[in-house]
Amino acid sequence: MAFKIYLAVNPHGGMEKGLGILDLVRPVFHDKGVELTVLETEYPGHAQEMINTMDFEDIDGFCAIGGDGTFHEVVNGLLTRKDKKQVPIGLIPGGTGNSFMHTIECLDPVEAAKRIVSGSTIPVDVAEVKTGKELIYSINIIGWGLVTDIGITAENYRWMGESRYTVISMLEIFRLKQRSAKLIINETEEINDFTFILALNTKHTGKGMYAAPKAKLDDGLIDLIIVREKGKMKLLNLLPKIFDGTHIESNIVEYSQVSHFSLFPNEESPLNIDGEITGKTPIEVKMLPGCFQFLN
Repeated sequence: MAFKIYLAVNPHGGMEKGLGILDLVRPVFHDKGVELTVLETEYPGHAQEMINTMDFEDIDGFCAIGGDGTFHEVVNGLLTRKDKKQVPIGLIPGGTGNSFMHTIECLDPVEAAKRIVSGSTIPVDVAEVKTGKELIYSINIIGWGLVTDIGITAENYRWMGESRYTVISMLEIFRLKQRSAKLIINETEEINDFTFILALNTKHTGKGMYAAPKAKLDDGLIDLIIVREKGKMKLLNLLPKIFDGTHIESNIVEYSQVSHFSLFPNEESPLNIDGEITGKTPIEVKMLPGCFQFLN
């Protein structure tokens, strides 16, 4: 019986990059005798709708070509199915950051396709984020404070390309806004002013930032980075260290691995979840160990 895979691809996104990657990887599926069904997405969130509503009775896996945003869609579609059924899922890197694939050391689309057709899987943890009336599943990052300010401002400077994040980071540090909040980590409560809080399931985030060097996808823990520092020069010096992971050695960074935490700021504020500005505080986050099987 043939191995049957559904593969979602955006035919129009990224200067039709997805279709080019599809042409590269299609022979890998063909050579292994995989029955491949290509599904073209037509709008943002379409991949999420597909996996959320399709019949799993006759397929062995659902994959997508894309980046962290696409994978976020697939995971959220899978975990919110009414029937709670699952199939293994996979990803062929075709995004900008590819943080998840960077973490599993597979940035080559052909190599990713070879791993998929092997049929082997690994368990992957997911962070369940309760925010107001929303329930969002995160596979990469949950950011609050300065990091979210940077993401919001950077959206208005897309014409600058990837360099916009460095420029906007410096700008936001100079007009730094401290936020008061109650932070609860494993039942320990702290009320303080914070510059930013990052919670990561993957080692990498953004474009090659080695933000959580100790993170593992299957340890049942989320890596928490807390910065309370108000000094702008110290924050500017910290910025380049995030690309090689040495920021966790800084005395202004608190780095821990936890199973759950809650954040209650004095003012409602936006979040960065898996690279998208979505959801608002307050939030309660808990890790769901081995929540799905990833084709790897």
